[in-house]
Amino acid sequence: MREFEIVKIDVSAQTASKVKDYVAEEKPLHLFLNKAYYATILCSPSNLKELTVGHLLSEGILKSFYEIAEVKMKNEACYVKIKSHVDLEKRLKLSKHFSRIITSACGSPYAYPFSGKIPKINSNLKVKAETILNGVKNLNFIAETFRKTGGVHAAAIYKDNGELIAFAEDVGRHNAVDKAIGIAALNKTDFSLCFLALSGRLTGDMVLKAGRAGLPIVASLAAALDSGIAIAKDVGLTLIGFVRGKRMNIYTCPERILLN
Repeated sequence: MREFEIVKIDVSAQTASKVKDYVAEEKPLHLFLNKAYYATILCSPSNLKELTVGHLLSEGILKSFYEIAEVKMKNEACYVKIKSHVDLEKRLKLSKHFSRIITSACGSPYAYPFSGKIPKINSNLKVKAETILNGVKNLNFIAETFRKTGGVHAAAIYKDNGELIAFAEDVGRHNAVDKAIGIAALNKTDFSLCFLALSGRLTGDMVLKAGRAGLPIVASLAAALDSGIAIAKDVGLTLIGFVRGKRMNIYTCPERILLN
């Protein structure tokens, strides 16, 4: 966050006053894989190592955190050394996104239908509806940057009992999800036993990220799009939107959600 001096106008009171206000920051993060440039992500300047790890997992470049040999930050760049048994060149060709700029306004530049292959979600996870409601509601209480700026998205990963595993905020909704995934991955979390809660729309590319990480349930304050529902059906992921108050809309695989 940065503090700026602004002019605040109150039309009803017919007043104009100079005040200080917080504004969300956006900075470039340059990613290098085995010393070769991969991408630049425009993001909030926090949890950058976690963002890198989460992005590589959610974009399918890495299949597991254990494929990483080393992660190092240097200034505005993150350098990731991939273990030698990984065919990185093949992975990059399959991803079709080598050497690109990723803006905070959008994540992966493709739309559904998606031609790649993502394994079906392998999880017997069942979560109480009340736990989902509380997890999404909790975003409002822990999203400090949003409360101060109104300019970021939030994402969190919880265990089936509602225990918070990872939380992140970012100017980009995709980045917030990547950061949460990265934080959890660095803590060696079993994603098949967790659910993802977020503030942004459930688009196809957002659901793809969760599917690649192996998260069986995704719940959001916001709406689902047809692309997100289609991918959730393909991979067997439980997709939930409009989680507000005491209600929610379950679009796919409702058997994972328990009423009591």
